[in-house]
Formats: sequence, structure tokens, C-alpha cells
Amino acid sequence: QLALVESGGGLVQPGGSLRLSCAASGRSLRDYAIGWFRQVPGKAREGVACTSVSGGTTAYASPVKGRFTLARDYAKGTVWLQMNNLKPEDAGTYYCAADLGDPYVCSEDGYAHWGQGTQVTVSS
Repeated sequence: QLALVESGGGLVQPGGSLRLSCAASGRSLRDYAIGWFRQVPGKAREGVACTSVSGGTTAYASPVKGRFTLARDYAKGTVWLQMNNLKPEDAGTYYCAADLGDPYVCSEDGYAHWGQGTQVTVSS
């Protein structure tokens, strides 16, 4: 089982930035497709950004395009989500997910491994 750990969440004012990181305990993520998902109370998790194993394909949810960047360091085997110009509607619990295959859609059904989540609050 791949143990994913997210970090970097917190409270930020609207317009601010956060960088969420995802790492696997004792393992490298370089061979995994990665997705970042957000969940708010009472709603299902929704895809925010997903990237293929090679990093050649990265998809973003429309509301975050141009503001969020999913990047990975293959040498270190880590992944992060840079979130800029945050809005109150970006708040929620953010989950990192990984899978050895390349899901063709940014959907939680395509990922076998999940972190525990990190909370993002955007408020003045």
C-alpha cells in the first residue's frame, strides 16, 4: 500500500497563495499518475488537477485554470500543487491521489491510493 502524505494547507486570505505537497512515505512518486482532489462537506470529491505518469498531460478543472499549477520533481519523487490567487470557493480538504496507471479522466475512480487530506481555508 502506498502511504501518501499531504502538507501545506492552512488559512490564507483571498488572493493569497499556498503550495500543497504530496509525498509517499519511503517511496518515490515518479512512477505514478497523480491527482489532486478537493472535497467540501456534503459533496463528493472533485478533481482539481491531474497529471499523467510522464507528466506530459496535465488537466485542470476550469475554475482553477491559470491559477493552479501541478508540478512534480521526478528526481525527488515528489509532487506539489501551487495555488495562486485563491478564492473563498477554493476552500476545502485537498487530497493527493496516485495510481500506477494513467487515468484518462481526472476522476477519483481512477486512483487507487489516497492521502488523508489537508485543509485549505480561504477567508479574510
